[in-house]
Amino acid sequence: MAKSVRTTQRPPVDTIEYNTQRDRLIISEYGRAIQKMVQHCVEIPDRDLRTRVAASIVNAMAVLNPQLKETADYKQKLWDHLFVMSDFKLDVDAPYPVPEREAMRLQPKRIAYPSGDIRYKYYGKTTQEMIEKIGEMEEGQQREIITRNLANFMKMSYLTWNKDTVDDETIFNHLEDLSDGKLRMSESARLNHTAEILALSKEKVRESAGTNKNNKGGRMMMMKKKRKK
Repeated sequence: MAKSVRTTQRPPVDTIEYNTQRDRLIISEYGRAIQKMVQHCVEIPDRDLRTRVAASIVNAMAVLNPQLKETADYKQKLWDHLFVMSDFKLDVDAPYPVPEREAMRLQPKRIAYPSGDIRYKYYGKTTQEMIEKIGEMEEGQQREIITRNLANFMKMSYLTWNKDTVDDETIFNHLEDLSDGKLRMSESARLNHTAEILALSKEKVRESAGTNKNNKGGRMMMMKKKRKK
């Protein structure tokens, strides 16, 4: 069966989202796509579906921050970060108590990437689970917005693995394939620019390298002190 061909069109000027128009990233390590998913998750009227979508977002957060798994109670930390990004407005049946706003002083680390049998390795099982949850939502504007945010997350995941470039058409086709045709982007839809995503990825790598270097230096100092004793 021949696939439909999308025509490339530039979005109208008044629909382009400039950096100066965007909300401040609450926790930059997770990126804007995750933050928007959280914002729209808050607005899902059905509590059960809202809880399941929230759990999928937490799994996606783990994919983006693999080093956090090395810390104690990392799952609870992820849920804490989720509530922070929702400005403590998220009302779900979470496995952990909602943290106190005053007690949160966040400097999130990265978490380990889950392995397993997946169709596209650069997206992971988490993306497939999120696609299934979104596919259960009623069609409408809210579902379209969450789907677009998911597509941006998929593009970021793809570029994390490939470190090159990818056109929006490829991401849209993968989304349609993984959802068995349930989730489709409009022909006029546009995702975040590749350069913007790669710049954020490089910044994360530099931050991670600096943290690892500091940790290594600390361990070396401890070893030297023990030898002197």
